[in-house]
Amino acid sequence: MNKTIDFKLTRNTFGRLVFTGADGEVHDGVVPVHAFPIAAPAEGISLVTIDGHELAWIDCLTDLPDESRVLLEEELASREFMPEIRSIRRVSSFATPSTWQVETDRGPTTFILKGEDDIRRLAASTLLIADSNGIHFLIRDFQTLDQSSRKLLDRFL
Repeated sequence: MNKTIDFKLTRNTFGRLVFTGADGEVHDGVVPVHAFPIAAPAEGISLVTIDGHELAWIDCLTDLPDESRVLLEEELASREFMPEIRSIRRVSSFATPSTWQVETDRGPTTFILKGEDDIRRLAASTLLIADSNGIHFLIRDFQTLDQSSRKLLDRFL
């Protein structure tokens, strides 16, 4: 069930989000920001101006009308590129830097892990891995990885 919202979202001719408040005030170039992008990707989203001032808080994307929800989902997807690792195929070395060949939800890829500090534990079984280019890869639950992937990953944890 959708809650009543007191704003409207559209896109301008340049593709940027435009926020129109209940008072009719228009803000161009609004940016959605996740409070918890990994733990709750559809919840806790703030709409902020280019100056960083919050215009609205969205408890859950499902609270929005379909048109606004789709715009926000598109905007968040374009800004938050975080492939999820499904399996680790090969690691060039157990010393860093090392080259990793992985399967992600977006297809196969190869990246360089600069150091073991680039693997961060977010929760008991959730990991965030930063490659040498600053791209973050998510392992939502390393216990669900295949045995070979877990064995390779264990060498770095």
